[in-house]
Amino acid sequence: MRNFIWIFFLPVFLPAEGQNIGGLFKSMPPELLPGVSESNKTMLLVDSGETTIPYALGEIKKLGQSSSYLKIKTSDAGATQLKLLPAGKDSLIVCIIKTVCAEACDSHISFYTTKWKKIENNAFLPEISKEIFFDSSKKEMENYKYAVSLQHIYPISADFSESGSDLTLTFNYKPLLDNDQITEIKPFLKSEAIVLKWENGSFRQ
Repeated sequence: MRNFIWIFFLPVFLPAEGQNIGGLFKSMPPELLPGVSESNKTMLLVDSGETTIPYALGEIKKLGQSSSYLKIKTSDAGATQLKLLPAGKDSLIVCIIKTVCAEACDSHISFYTTKWKKIENNAFLPEISKEIFFDSSKKEMENYKYAVSLQHIYPISADFSESGSDLTLTFNYKPLLDNDQITEIKPFLKSEAIVLKWENGSFRQ
């Protein structure tokens, strides 16, 4: 997940009361979801999830929805998630995850106020890199440096569940490596998935 995200807190957020993912999705700026019209958005929100809706750039489909969460399939390889997160007393922010699955799934995360002003700082996330999946207690072992330094094993996908605010990061290295390389790496991995918990306005391991 290269260039993962940099964020800073803005001093004002809209009150949480009355905010829901449907209303925010309808007000989402076109540049964040190109080609999706107001009528497309309305159809997605009322759709049961079984219908594929044609739009300017192909077809879209709703994959999941709750009062604070929406996930839509935007192409054969792409998906977008929106999640409302409590940022403090009576305030919310919007987290957007855009994932592309080409050779391997890779996500980009961004944060916005409920007025769709981008928040540019790293206050909400710890540093995200492939190293967080490795067991640092084994760094003195033979081949640890080789495993960590392998090129092209950076894809990290991010997912919310419909009901929770925790963020699951998955290290998608296998599709990019051969069997011998996978065998070299696996003994040094702490986990192939890590859950970041949303606590007091930020994600924490």
